[in-house]
Amino acid sequence: MNMAKRQINSNRGERIASKVQTLVAEILRDNYSDDAIISGVSLVGAVAHGGLQFVRLYYYSRNEDRDAVQKRLDDVTRSVRFELAARMNQKYVPDIRFEYDDTLEKAARIDELLNNL
Repeated sequence: MNMAKRQINSNRGERIASKVQTLVAEILRDNYSDDAIISGVSLVGAVAHGGLQFVRLYYYSRNEDRDAVQKRLDDVTRSVRFELAARMNQKYVPDIRFEYDDTLEKAARIDELLNNL
């Protein structure tokens, strides 16, 4: 029985993270499409942490100035979360944190290394 409950909770975290990712992507599109830095951001994943207390949102940006992108996302996090609370249909809204996803760069580097063998 304990294993079944753990599985249900795991799925709940994935569902919440996915819902948050979708809604935040919509918020960024709807409210920040004229922002040169944020308009180039794509959300590529989300993971719920801390008993669903917060969701880490992974993003990719074509902008090479990662620090500027991260700072801009950090600046708008509070207003994005406020809008998220208005759009989510639940009592508790998790905190959100943006984190750059460097998977594409790592894959390109691996391809480069393999091609040089």
